[in-house]
Amino acid sequence: MIRTDYTIEVCANSVQSCIAAQQGGADRVELCAALAEGGLTPSFATIALARANTDITLHVIVRPRGGDFLYTALEVATMEADIHAMHSLHIDGVVVGCLTADGDIDLRTLDRLMEAADGLPVTFHRAFDRCRHPLEAMRQLRAAGVARILTSGQQPTAPEGAELLHQLVSEAGPQLSIMPGCGVNETNIRQLAAATGAHEFHFSASAPVKSQMRIRNDQVAMGAAGVDEYTRMETSASRVSRTIEALCSPL
Repeated sequence: MIRTDYTIEVCANSVQSCIAAQQGGADRVELCAALAEGGLTPSFATIALARANTDITLHVIVRPRGGDFLYTALEVATMEADIHAMHSLHIDGVVVGCLTADGDIDLRTLDRLMEAADGLPVTFHRAFDRCRHPLEAMRQLRAAGVARILTSGQQPTAPEGAELLHQLVSEAGPQLSIMPGCGVNETNIRQLAAATGAHEFHFSASAPVKSQMRIRNDQVAMGAAGVDEYTRMETSASRVSRTIEALCSPL
């Protein structure tokens, strides 16, 4: 496979997705649970098995619940404890995000989480897309020592946010990576790279996997009503590979 200086991160929702990401040629995975809620902290068994079954870079999201990014003292303590415990699992980085009630970076909480990370690279996730002043937020994160920002450019998808993404990439400097994510796939990644100047990209490359259950009861929902609970989404190694190939192909 032709590779360039791009770095590819795959958002993986299971150990199997981590394995598929590696098989497809990804450089790194962001391991999450509950992608339908934007990604939550996965179980420690999942992290341990992902580490045991892959040798690419493993970053883990630390997010105790869905919804907003304004956390209580107990939730912050939970995130700190999760990060401290993850060190024993030999992860390579953590992914966090925290905001004030006014939509600014919660620098006090961020400082505590980075202290817990104890030198592990820290990615600030798409909480950034709810900041009221993105350029100022970027500068604060850079000054705090964050390694990268995962962002869709404050739009529903990264291609729609390409203008702000380009501005962020231009102003971030070499010490902070701006990583477009959300809605990135094999049909748009090459154009997105050209439009933004970014060198790291985040996508799930997922595909539906049908349940093998022969006996089914569609009338009883285990979660939200109307969701097909006999189909799950997993990372596809072939989609990862195709997306990387599309990125590296000429326009």
